[in-house]
Amino acid sequence: MIEKHKSVSLADCVFERLENDILGGKYAYSEILTEARLCEEMGVSRTPIREAIRRLQQENILRETGKGVVVNGITKDDIRDILDIRACIEGIAARRAAENMTDEQKKALANAVDLQEFYVAKADPDHVQWQDHEFHEMIYAGCGSATLQGALVPLHRKAQKFRRASVEKVNRATASTEEHRRICNAILAGDGDAAEAAMNEHIAHARDRMLEKSTEE
Repeated sequence: MIEKHKSVSLADCVFERLENDILGGKYAYSEILTEARLCEEMGVSRTPIREAIRRLQQENILRETGKGVVVNGITKDDIRDILDIRACIEGIAARRAAENMTDEQKKALANAVDLQEFYVAKADPDHVQWQDHEFHEMIYAGCGSATLQGALVPLHRKAQKFRRASVEKVNRATASTEEHRRICNAILAGDGDAAEAAMNEHIAHARDRMLEKSTEE
C-alpha cells in the first residue's frame, strides 16, 4: 500500500514509487503495464496512477500502445547522455555548495558520508546506494541554484539502475565513498575549486563504470 500520510501528495508519491520501480528494474523493458495492475499493486485509485503514467510518458520512460503503457526505461544511449550532462554541470553544483551550504547542511552531508562508509563496511549495497543518492541530492539542494538542482535531480534518479551496478562491487563502492569524502571535505572547508575538481573526478569514474556495465548488458 502507498502511505497516504506523507506531506507530499499521493500523486507525487505514486509517481516516485513507479519511477523508482521502473528505473530500478522491477519492470522489464517492453513490459506492458495496465492501470488495473498498477492500482492493485500500489493499492490506490486510478487517478494518481493516471497522473504518474502521464508524467512518465513525458519523460519517455513509458509509452502508450493502445493496450496499455509499455516500459521504455533508460537505454544505454540515455545513460551516456545523462552522464555527459552531469559531467558538465555537477562540478559547478559542488563548487556552489562549498560557497552556499549552511552549517546544518554541511553537518548532514558529512553524516551521509559517515553512513555510506558504515554500509560499505557491512557490504550492504541497498543502503550504500541510498546514501549515494542522499549525498548527491544534498549537494544539489545546497548549491543555491534552483536551475542546477532542477536539472540534476531527475538525471541522477534516471541513472539509478546503473548507479546501483557501480556500487555493487566492494572495490568500486569503497572508491566511490572515498571520493565522496574528498568532495565533502572540500565543501566543509568552503573550497570551491577543490570541491569542483573532486566532483569532476568522481563523475568521470562513475561514468566509466556505468558505461562499462551498460556495455556488458
